Amino acid sequence: MTKHYQYFSHKECEFFPCHQGADPDNFNCLFCYCPLYLLKDCGGAPTLTVSGVKDCSHCLFPHRRENYGKVIARLCAESAKKK
Repeated sequence: MTKHYQYFSHKECEFFPCHQGADPDNFNCLFCYCPLYLLKDCGGAPTLTVSGVKDCSHCLFPHRRENYGKVIARLCAESAKKK
């Protein structure tokens, strides 16, 4: 079985790549809006703004091709906690 569903790169997007310093040849746009954003301990590298808002502009965790499984596993674990 192929795993093409795990990676999508939208190089035509006017914001691509949306994170400075990202490797455009290995940038996964599948999680354009990070599904882990609302988690306090999301597994990425966010910072807080002066006003206390989570800033993920320097985090590449959900955009690395190899982290698809980690993002999905974390979503499943969080979902299981709510059952």
